[in-house]
This record gives sequence, structure tokens and C-alpha cells, in this order.
Amino acid sequence: MELKYLKILAEQFPNIQMASNKIVSLEALASLPKGTEHFLSDLHGEEGAFNHIMNNCSGVIKEKIELVHSRSMTSCDRATLATLIYYPRLKLKEIAETMPDMKEWYKVTIYQLIEVCRVIASKYSREHLRKAFTKEFAWTFDELIYADHSGMNREPYFEKIIDTVIELNQGESFISNISIAIKFLAVDTLHIVGDIYDRGAHPDKIIELLMNHHSCDIQWGNHDIVWMGACVGSLPCIANVLNLSLTYNNTEVLEMSYGISLRALSHFAKENYKDVSRFIPKGHSENENELELAQMRKAIAVIMFKLEGAVIMRNPCFEMNERLLLQKIDYEKGTITIEGETYDLLDSDFPTIDKNDPYKLTDGENEVVTKLQKSFRQSEKLYSHVRFLYERGSIYLVTNNNLLYHGCIPMERSGDFMQFHTPENEVVSGKTFMDYCDKTARRAFYGGCGIEEQQYAKDFMWYLWCGAKSPLFGRGKMTTFERFFVNSSKLIEEQKNAYYLMYNNDFTFEKIAREFGLCKETSHIINGHVPVKSIEGESPIKAGGRLIVIDGGFCKAYHETTGIAGYTLIYNSYGMRLSAHTAFVSKEEAVKNNADIYGTVNVFESAKERITVANTDKGKIIAEQINDLKKLNKAYLKGDIKQRS
Repeated sequence: MELKYLKILAEQFPNIQMASNKIVSLEALASLPKGTEHFLSDLHGEEGAFNHIMNNCSGVIKEKIELVHSRSMTSCDRATLATLIYYPRLKLKEIAETMPDMKEWYKVTIYQLIEVCRVIASKYSREHLRKAFTKEFAWTFDELIYADHSGMNREPYFEKIIDTVIELNQGESFISNISIAIKFLAVDTLHIVGDIYDRGAHPDKIIELLMNHHSCDIQWGNHDIVWMGACVGSLPCIANVLNLSLTYNNTEVLEMSYGISLRALSHFAKENYKDVSRFIPKGHSENENELELAQMRKAIAVIMFKLEGAVIMRNPCFEMNERLLLQKIDYEKGTITIEGETYDLLDSDFPTIDKNDPYKLTDGENEVVTKLQKSFRQSEKLYSHVRFLYERGSIYLVTNNNLLYHGCIPMERSGDFMQFHTPENEVVSGKTFMDYCDKTARRAFYGGCGIEEQQYAKDFMWYLWCGAKSPLFGRGKMTTFERFFVNSSKLIEEQKNAYYLMYNNDFTFEKIAREFGLCKETSHIINGHVPVKSIEGESPIKAGGRLIVIDGGFCKAYHETTGIAGYTLIYNSYGMRLSAHTAFVSKEEAVKNNADIYGTVNVFESAKERITVANTDKGKIIAEQINDLKKLNKAYLKGDIKQRS
């Protein structure tokens, strides 16, 4: 069997010389410093802040500029150079309006950028660098980055290249391209640890940016999974997506970006709902029709509770009967009994609920739901975005001895992993439950099973959004109903999973590390989901530096409670560091005043020796390739395989 494989390998390396050359190349590659990994979480549609963090690489760009130019440029000029790299087209336009001699400026700036690029490029192979260079300037970049400035014979050659680029009016294009290359090289891999969607206005634009990124992966968050569920036609997921969009007065992404028509819902809501004072969206303005939005919000909320009830009743394994609240209402008295206590309803106007069959949709509601489901399923753009989330995403990821997931590994207060009973009476927990969640979510999108199994998979997408044992939700219940209809601070509390009570303990980290086969001394857990309240002194670093919470805090709604705009994580060849960010104002402010959102840095783990590619997952693959090539060479020498020229 091994000889058969080696013969296949021989097709690519037909003789000892070619195989040996590849071994030399791979050995050299393994000795290079590991690439920089960039971790972000909880983007929540804040495309402007996300784009800026992507551009400044959580301070990596500014760090390299400081390293190269701290003695040769003023702090103001260094800030300008950083902004130029972040937003080359916009900054070039601004500079051109006041700069008397653009040709001279181009020349000086190109030299400055080349020096920055050379430092960032030094940890990569020449083959990898070519991926960063556009075809337009591939040869030029290759010559300039590898030019020997110390040699007098090469200096005129080097200078002539730059002069010619400028004389041909290619200075602006060249600067834009080298800025793109610098950002490409600054981060080797981008990890998005969940929650791209909801609250902010442009999750679709974030997805588009990620689709164009050279190397990224995504760990699904609860706000991603509900949109994924809506795309595959899960009715309660669709209702939740609409409820969230209306709650935050953010229907533009639905209607303008994804082409989801809300006309049927709007017409139905106007006809049926009058008392909607408790459903005014957040962040509304006087210029908007708040009554129409509130009517739609109440209409979809009632539909949502009905659809969720149907899912709960047909899936006993979800163990969510306590959330069947519509049957606990006394519609004549306007009260509801929850956990043995009776409460007055803040709104008792339910014209579409049959008290004898509260979860049954009316004909009008059925028509609305059918049209919405068709609209979601026929949105080509939404489908392409969700397909990308499936292709690049997962419930969790183990990479370079680090475990990434958005929410939690569901745990009991005893410290044991929570057990989930599948419809097939299989008991899953810990890693097996995470794998089950991932497989079932994929089944909802790709199918390949019977009608009942497909329906269950779609229902499970909703469970991942709000189920008590969902690793993405991490709470005992979602109290949307109570927030709308009951005045009780006790009832609206969403108790966190025991994981969050114990994730600062070494015991919890070690238990999870064992479960996923990680080395407890060198591995880390990286998750988001829960904003870190820095304003109250809370630290994002848990379990003695083994677990890091990187809720990015991009969502503006969280800034008051967190005190900052969140954290991002950088893991490079020197170790790990957290960046705490200030709030993002606007791209215009960043360009005009060189405003950045790169804040304080906490280098919480430094490597004893610089980490090389050999110490990474990629290094393990390289080692296997080297071993196979050495076996091939032995087969050539023994005559088992014939060499070819």
C-alpha cells in the first residue's frame, strides 16, 4: 500500500533531485517564524469598526511602522503613514489636495512603505509573498522587496524602478497595491469567533469582506446560526431574525441587501394590531414610521411564540415545555401564571390567538409566514453568504493547540458536561455533543436525509439559537416573552450556564482540554459571546491565562456596560497579546485626523523561544510531507521505483 502511494507521489517528483529540492524547501519553510493569527468576535454588523480593525490588524501595522521608522519619522508622520496603509485611496485623495509636489512625495512614501513591507515579509517564503502581490506590480514588488540596499551597484537600479513607476503616473496605484500587500502579510490567518449578524446595520458587508480574505475561519455564534436557520427555511428562525431586525430598527439589511419583502407582514400587522406601545423599536427617529414598525414587531413576536411552541411540542428531546407560555395566559383576566406565580400582563391585546388552541396560526398568519419563508429561501445573496458560513465555519475549531468556540461547553453545576438526549436515544455531552451540533446544523443545509430528519435538523437550528443546553446560547432560557409582557425583573433574568461560573478555574480548563485532546500546559481556549465588563474591573483572561474571552465589543449598545469597545487577540511567533480598543467613530474621521482605535495592549504570554512553523499544525503537515519524500528517495535508491527525467 505504501509503495502504491509512493508511486503516486513520484508523478509529482519523478527523480531524487526534484524530491530533494522539495525537502530542502519544506525544511526551510518549517524553520520560519509562525504566521500571525488574528482573533475577533461578536462583530454584530458593525462593518465600519470591523473594517478598521482588519486594516490596522489590531495594532500590528502601527507596531511595524514604529519598529522601522521611530527614529526617521515624527509621530505625526508615522500616524499618517499608518492611515495611508489602512485607507490608501481615501488618504491619497486628501494628501493630493494640499501636497505641492506629489512626485517627490510619492518617492519618499514608496521608500517608507517598502521598508515596512520588507520587515513584515521577512517571516515568509518568497513563494508566499508572491500571493500578496497583485499581477499588476508582481515583478516590481519582487525586485524592490528583495533588493540589496547596502550594495552601491544595486542602488541605482532600485531607484530607477521607483522613478519609472512615478513617471508613468503609477505612484497612486503602486501605493494602494503595496498597502494591500502589507495588510495581507501582517495577518496569516483570521479567526472569527462568532456573531457576525444582528444589531449593527451591515453584517452582509462583513461577510463580503470575509469572502475576499485570503485565509479565515469562522466559529458560528448564536446570532449567525439563527440567520443560517432562516436561510434553510426554519420558520421560528425566520421569525426571530425579523423580531431582532425590527427591535433594532434595522430592516435595511433584510429588504435592501437580501431582498426580503416585509410587505405582507406590514399589511397584516396594520389590520390586526392597534395597541403596540410596548413594541416601539430601539433607536427609532422621528422621521420614521414608528407605528408601522411597532405593529410589525408585535405581529411577528406573536407569530414567533406560536412557531416556537410548535417546535417545542414536536421535539420532546429539547426539554423546553416550560417555555410553552401562551397556554399559561388567562386571556379573560389578562394575567399569566409562571413558576407558580400570577402576573398581570403589560399588554393583553391578542386578536390572533385562539385561547383553546393558542399555537395555531390564523389564515392570515399562515399567509405571512409562507411568503416570508419563500422570500428567505429564494434570496440568492443570503444563500451565498450562508453557504460561505458553512464552508468556512464550524461549531468549534482546534488549531495550533488552541480550542476556539463562540459560547461555551455546556456544564452542570457539579462540573460535569451537560447531557443531551437525541431523538435516537443517544446521550451526547462535551466534545461528542459539539460534534453532534455541527453535524446536525450541516444536515439542515445540505440535506442527505429523510423528511423527518431534515425537519428535525431545521428545528435544531432554532434550538442552537436559544436552547438551554445549546453551546452557542449558554443560558437557561431566552426571556423575550417576559420582556414584552411581564413587569418582573426576576422573570427576565437569563441565567448563564454553569460554565460561566467555573471558567475561571483551572479545573474547568483542564477538563475541557482533556476532552478535546489538548496539552493543558500549552493550549488555550478562546471564546466570545459574553461582553467583558472592564469598567467593573473584569479581566478577559481567565484560568491563569489559559482561557481568553474576546468579545470584541463592536456592538455600540454594549459600550456603556463594558467601558471599552472590546478586545481582540493576536498570536504570533513571540506569544499572545490582547488589544483593548477604543470606540470607532467613522472612516472619515480616521482618514481626516489619522484617528485609530488601537488601545492598550496586554502581552500576557511570551514564548521562551520564538515559535516557528515547525511548531504549528502546518508544521506537522510539512513534517509528514518531508517524511514521505525521504521514503520516496529511498525507493528510488533501492530501485523499487524508476526515476524519470
